[in-house]
Amino acid sequence: MPTATEIKKQLEHNWIHFLNENSAKLSGESLSGATPPSIFVGRYGYPKVKVGPMVPPLHGDTTILDTPEMWLGKKIEEIVNYRLALVRGVSNIDVHSTAGKYVESLQEIAMTSNSVESEATFERRPIADIEQEKHFGLDTDSAPFGPVAPLKTFKASASLSVDRRLENAFYDKDLRAAEGIVNLYQRGVEVSKICRVLSMGMLGLQKNRRLVPTRWSISATDDVISASLIKEIETFSTIDFFKVYKYSHLGNYYLVILIPDDVWSFEMQEAWYDKHGNVGIGTDFEDSNGLDHYPEIAGAYFAGRLGVAEHLFKRRHKAAALILREIRPEYVMPLGVWQIREGIRKALDGDAEQFDNFESALLFACINLSVSKNEWIRKSKIYKNMREQMRITDFFKR
Repeated sequence: MPTATEIKKQLEHNWIHFLNENSAKLSGESLSGATPPSIFVGRYGYPKVKVGPMVPPLHGDTTILDTPEMWLGKKIEEIVNYRLALVRGVSNIDVHSTAGKYVESLQEIAMTSNSVESEATFERRPIADIEQEKHFGLDTDSAPFGPVAPLKTFKASASLSVDRRLENAFYDKDLRAAEGIVNLYQRGVEVSKICRVLSMGMLGLQKNRRLVPTRWSISATDDVISASLIKEIETFSTIDFFKVYKYSHLGNYYLVILIPDDVWSFEMQEAWYDKHGNVGIGTDFEDSNGLDHYPEIAGAYFAGRLGVAEHLFKRRHKAAALILREIRPEYVMPLGVWQIREGIRKALDGDAEQFDNFESALLFACINLSVSKNEWIRKSKIYKNMREQMRITDFFKR
């Protein structure tokens, strides 16, 4: 397995190679290519934010460049190449401006099911995003992007293949945004597509519609869908054993422990090493009353919760859940919370090891982790609750 340093060098090499190969296409103030489709809504300067399409200097089917559901099993280098190929053209737009020719053209693209041939001209030559470079590292969940430039004009092909599910949701202006999100999910629309139309202000009551920064729309979508599934899970039968699922990808190690419990509770912990080799751990917990704060681990929490809720809903089971995520040094660049959602989904699609008690399940879960069990349980509310339940059980057995 390559080291973190080797991966970083390969990423740098790939990015330089991409720039060299496409220098002619990127050196001017115009660009033509097929948007996956992909649209970006920034959050800096809110409520006036940078909004625009993302277009690669490539033609044909570019869907994979902005469809996280297709990235499982890919290497970091491949995913980064997908993202860095997308050139962002941006205009400053007030988030309440959900009408107007420019925004409406982007909304039409957001509803399409295929890549859209496009042409963009810029105020200046696209350059690397300096703000992104400042955040190069593990301190953000933002996915990488390619060069950016102020947009002068943008034109998309008049021949668009519209996803009728998205179109119907867009024109239903009496349906609340949360209901629209759940409805689209139930109709089989991918989470990434739901995020896109939510971000472009295409869901919800007409009077409440507004553009939503891309990063916020991702967390909101995961949150709304998982909350809806959790309400349904409450009516199902409780699992009989403690179950442990494992999966690793992209330098992330995931352990999911499902706990027999009649009442929903969920905890997710993330552990990482700083540049001095010290362990940092972020922990968030909710009981049946829900989360009472914005999670310390941000959007990762909602992405993980969605994966668990989906699993239990599909199997008509009820359980409490604990997710342990260990971030290894080889995760050299943040790729976005999609990889958490897909990682948990993949883990729960695999076979589980079953145990009669929580202590045994936790010991098994920690076997291949570099962070010790004692570190994981130090702040764990689920562990504390399970210990208390064990003491009560022991009391009644006497």
